[in-house]
Amino acid sequence: MTALGRFNDLQVTAVSARGALLDGGEAGPLLLPAREVPPGSVPGAVLKVFLYLGAQDQVVATTAAPAAQVREAACLKIVSVSDTGAFLDWGLPKDLLLPWSEVKWEQKRLVVAGRTILVCVFQAEDGRIAASARLDDFLEDEADGFREGDRVTLLVADRTDLGLRVIVNHRYWGLVHGNEVFGPMPRGRRLEGRVKALRPDRKLDIALGPPGYAKVDAAAAGILEVLERHGGSMAVSDKTPPEQIYTLFGVSKKVFKQSLGALYKNHRILMDAAGIHALKQS
Repeated sequence: MTALGRFNDLQVTAVSARGALLDGGEAGPLLLPAREVPPGSVPGAVLKVFLYLGAQDQVVATTAAPAAQVREAACLKIVSVSDTGAFLDWGLPKDLLLPWSEVKWEQKRLVVAGRTILVCVFQAEDGRIAASARLDDFLEDEADGFREGDRVTLLVADRTDLGLRVIVNHRYWGLVHGNEVFGPMPRGRRLEGRVKALRPDRKLDIALGPPGYAKVDAAAAGILEVLERHGGSMAVSDKTPPEQIYTLFGVSKKVFKQSLGALYKNHRILMDAAGIHALKQS
């Protein structure tokens, strides 16, 4: 059964100069243009294609990957605004409509061409694929199938009294606690993180960056890169304020201090009253 707004595995029934004819099931035969047909495709092969409604409301198959599928979130650029709503660039030839009915009244002043907006992709009752800025109507608070330490992709949503609310793997709400958030975190920013804990209420606590020593190793490499860009020495230490450390190196003060210790132990840096200094490797 084919699904609009999602990737589908469809079988090739014929190949010609025009492209590959695909078995679209209830959608009927679908033509994948020749420019998108993978080399070596023959009748009987199965291709992964994304399905959506084109300008004439016909089902279109493409191997191009949109920024998000149905029931997924993405931060998209606003291409234009009309009486109907806003049109968003989601990586396909036909822009994605964000109807005004799917924008909260307090958000409407922010819907301006050239800006970006955080939305969920959904399928309307008429079958069309559209966007909604009403994220809570589509994203799930409760998550299953995650384990502590799992790597995840994140989209920054909002600051709260508890910390930073993030969208996990395009589909779930998660929380990064406030004592682990440093520096500016603009709405829509993409981050990598990991599952810190799956709480008894099945909600996700998220940590930024890789776990344990992997985080320290990555931070240590980053510190050396920044040192190199500054001529090998910088007037920073484990006494430097956390905000300045995050601005310079993009890590928390705790990780910074752990990384300095690892670099010093491995004879990669020297530390003195003037700051830290990279050591040349023989």
